[in-house]
Amino acid sequence: MAKPSRFDELVRSVTRDVVEHPRDLTRHYAERLKVSRVAANKYIQRLESEGWIARSGPSTHPVFSPGYKRRVSRLYSLPGLEEDVAWERDFKLYFNLAGNVQNIANHGFTEMVNNAIDHSGGKSVFVWMSQDEKYLRIIISDDGVGIFAKITNALGLADMRQALFELSKGKLTTDPSKHTGEGVFFTSRMFDGFEISANELSFNHDDDAQHDRLEEEKGVFSQGTAVFMTISLSSERTAASVYAQFTNAPDDFDFSKTIVPMKLAKYGDEQLVSRSQAKRLIARFDRFRVVILDFSDVREIGQAFADELFRVYGNAHPSVELVPKNMTEQVERMWLRAVAPREH
Repeated sequence: MAKPSRFDELVRSVTRDVVEHPRDLTRHYAERLKVSRVAANKYIQRLESEGWIARSGPSTHPVFSPGYKRRVSRLYSLPGLEEDVAWERDFKLYFNLAGNVQNIANHGFTEMVNNAIDHSGGKSVFVWMSQDEKYLRIIISDDGVGIFAKITNALGLADMRQALFELSKGKLTTDPSKHTGEGVFFTSRMFDGFEISANELSFNHDDDAQHDRLEEEKGVFSQGTAVFMTISLSSERTAASVYAQFTNAPDDFDFSKTIVPMKLAKYGDEQLVSRSQAKRLIARFDRFRVVILDFSDVREIGQAFADELFRVYGNAHPSVELVPKNMTEQVERMWLRAVAPREH
């Protein structure tokens, strides 16, 4: 029976091992673990039975290759790191992905690693990528200040939860000279599941869910930022289709549309009733041509909130189209009241 710690060590490196030692894997493991070839072969047999290794060729001279399970991880020092080089050299060649899935993985990997390089203020970033029968999973975790603290400080926000809400809109960056602010928004919608955890807060976008989620996680990820991305190996989604959903393609590729989950505008049990809440909500709406306001899970809004959002802002910014959807009867009444023509 293999020792769990030793076998786990092999699992962490097996995908690279079989690519680098397809014909001498037994000898490589015997030397590395300082065990006999018989013992090394037992490890290989277990790795094969669990799906980490595939075997071909004659039994006396087998050729090994990665199985349907694959895993690669690396710890990088951030200074001098180039995200495209890390992807091409250390990850891309070890995974068997359809072209569209590989393109999305490349996008998510390079965007999130680049965010760590340019924005985290940390010293290192850990990258983990895994493939099984159904899914590709990517984790990128840095040791910096945390994305929500970074945004809060850079924009002078009163609450880190507002930083999370601003992030969900898109076009948010703390360094416009280097970034358009579109990376997190588009990446979150390319993957089936996307989560950012930092500063004891979590932002979740699930392709199967109706809206994004904001969660407080006390004691979890108090330092640094961790990004979790998951996509089905059989996904037919393409990066181009995601861009088209939020741009005016094929006429142009300006990021012109966003979906705002109104539920995230509420902190805790508060209701959307005040003008100050509306003003907090509409920050940076003028960067878009169309803003879809998703009222899922919002049962009611106040008159002052609706008036500030739909009448005051709408009149001041006629070039921004506000499109409410998933409204309850009460929310719809408040919307209609706010946009109804006023008698003079």
